[in-house]
Amino acid sequence: MECDKGFSSSFMLLKPEELTLFDLITILFSSDIEKRKFVDSAEDKEDNFERRWLIFISIIVQKLLQFFSKPMSFFGSLAEMWLNLLSSNRGFGSLSLNAIEGNVLIPEKTSASFVSFSGNYDLRTELDRNIKYGDPRYYAALSIMASKASYENKEYLETIVEHHWEMELLGSYDFWNEYQEKATTQAFLLRDKKDDHDTIVLAFRGTEPFDADAWCSDFDLSWYEIPDVGRIHGGFMKALGLQKSLGWPKEMKQNSSRPARVAYYALREILKDILSQNDQTKYIVTGHSLGGALAILFPAVLAFHDEKLLLDRLQGIYTFGQPRVGDENFGKYMENMLEKNTIPYYRFVYGSDIVPRLPYDDKSLMFKHFGTCLYYNRHYEVQVVEEEPNKNYFSLRGAIPMMANAFFELIRSFTISTTKGRDYKEGWFLRGFRVTGLVLPGVPAHLIQDYVNSTRLGSANVFLPGTKKKE
Repeated sequence: MECDKGFSSSFMLLKPEELTLFDLITILFSSDIEKRKFVDSAEDKEDNFERRWLIFISIIVQKLLQFFSKPMSFFGSLAEMWLNLLSSNRGFGSLSLNAIEGNVLIPEKTSASFVSFSGNYDLRTELDRNIKYGDPRYYAALSIMASKASYENKEYLETIVEHHWEMELLGSYDFWNEYQEKATTQAFLLRDKKDDHDTIVLAFRGTEPFDADAWCSDFDLSWYEIPDVGRIHGGFMKALGLQKSLGWPKEMKQNSSRPARVAYYALREILKDILSQNDQTKYIVTGHSLGGALAILFPAVLAFHDEKLLLDRLQGIYTFGQPRVGDENFGKYMENMLEKNTIPYYRFVYGSDIVPRLPYDDKSLMFKHFGTCLYYNRHYEVQVVEEEPNKNYFSLRGAIPMMANAFFELIRSFTISTTKGRDYKEGWFLRGFRVTGLVLPGVPAHLIQDYVNSTRLGSANVFLPGTKKKE
């Protein structure tokens, strides 16, 4: 079923399932993109070679990810199981001894003690006790820990949220992506009612290392242009709940043939129900990586549908390592909407993190960031900036300084527990991954560990009214 694109004034959609070798090669030499089966575009021609080259790369990556999705999933599950096997048996030495004695503890993937591959980089579960409600950092610190927890299974979530944080887990969900025809979007809701306030936290899960479907959403350069709004990244819209046959209707009935609900519509109704019961209840939205993209698109669609209650009660948006989601017009639309509804939006960027620098902000792709960018260096010193340094990442001039910075981050991993305290100690798994930063410096910088540290060690002043951006 084709998508009804009537909601958009222009579009460019990539369909890897219809890719042929002939079309793939031809797109590099011909501007007639309407003849390519895997491209559905409002324009018949694309004269810009750079854009055709990026379409070429995007479609190849998506096709490869689809082809290797099962091996990736298998390897990820194997690696995840091995890490949990080590932790359950207290290290390799004890595991070897238990194997000899026939007493190996086999972890259950759905248990409260089973930690995701991403979670093994940073095993912290507690909120920072020094950051209480009323501290300007409170929502940021809670948001990053919720974003971190979003990668875990439901039993783990319940244990962390209800027993460690003493909050209420309202639900953990798998949502349907109609384009991938499976439930590939995850989010959860918690309720913080301590200290005389009532706040709901909606946290979207980011991209897991071995999740081919999520990576396809990241690399899908499809876009839709919504009148008076701007161009928006198609892969992220699909993950949030864009409908093939309907686009973004304001109301949508649940399809009984689907095994799961759709993210945007389900979460909107859940929040409406909760907020309508208490005039004092507010909510915040957060996410890391792909989760950050969904976190900022969620209120964008709310505004598109003129959902006044949900916009009025939105206390803030906190994203970490978020990729670009739209063009300059979309950025202006969002800034006006956020200002009109007095919604704070904080976009956290740590160091040389590669993800916030993608997709490119150039004449070929035209993706732009917007909002308040909080940029943290390796000392967790923060600046409020218009745009993170080296905004498109790939430059020979910037490569050497980034590699040098990755080297000092590796050194820091051995000293941070001494300088900052035991809560900041890094394990062998994270240190091993930091080594890759010597070659690919933007990859380890995307891990959630440094974002947790940034919210805890960075200055609280950046959250105070009147903080100016550094040009």
